[in-house]
Amino acid sequence: MTTQPAVTTATEATPDAFRSLMSEFPTGVCAVTTIDVDGEPWGMTCSSVASVALTPPTLLVNLRAGSPTLQALLNSGSFTLNFLHDEARETAELFASGNPDRFALVPWERPPGVGGPHLVRDAHTVADCEVVLTQPMGDHVTVYGEARRITRLHARPPLLYGQRQFRSWSQT
Repeated sequence: MTTQPAVTTATEATPDAFRSLMSEFPTGVCAVTTIDVDGEPWGMTCSSVASVALTPPTLLVNLRAGSPTLQALLNSGSFTLNFLHDEARETAELFASGNPDRFALVPWERPPGVGGPHLVRDAHTVADCEVVLTQPMGDHVTVYGEARRITRLHARPPLLYGQRQFRSWSQT
């Protein structure tokens, strides 16, 4: 039995090369939602999410610096992470599209005291967070949120994204 040698190809770390690198790292898919100061809902698809600390329960999301969702989130001081389940691909694509009518096309609720809209059909779990820190980096802003409330909505596997494809945890 012979072993094939590893293929080594080096390239400059351009934005396209970096995007390609990160596409090879599968991750869960969320919709970040918030309500602006006028009571209007905002949201976008996000796969740049990570846990930071258990005490206090803190996570981070990375959002594009020019995003109107980011601006609404910063102005309100709170947001909701909707962890999408495996049957929510259309919603993930809708919230990534920039369609200004996205909230008219999906069912959502805003219970009292939450950070943003809960996507009640499409999220398996939501985390309502208070903004505790922001850090700009290049063309994105890292937002640290302390989770104030966690609500389980559906017992479904998570939606994953990698290699520019959506998949179910059960399909991996």
